[in-house]
Amino acid sequence: MFLRASPPAQILWGCNDPLFLEAGAGAYLTDLPNAEFHLFDTGHFALEERLETITSLVAGFVSRLPKRVDT
Repeated sequence: MFLRASPPAQILWGCNDPLFLEAGAGAYLTDLPNAEFHLFDTGHFALEERLETITSLVAGFVSRLPKRVDT
C-alpha cells in the first residue's frame, strides 16, 4: 500500500511475542518506511521487561516531533 503521507511513527516490538509475531513488524515498515524501529529480545510484555530503555526511547521520539503551532 502506498501512503501519500508518512506520519512520524515509532515501532517497539518484542521479537519473542507469541501473539504478535516479529514478521508483523515488517508490515508496519512496509507502510511506514521512515518509522523508527526497535526490536527487543522480549516477549509480549516488552514494556515491563525493558521499562527504562523503552521509556527513554519514547521520550526521545516525542521530543523530536514537530511542535504544534496554533493559528
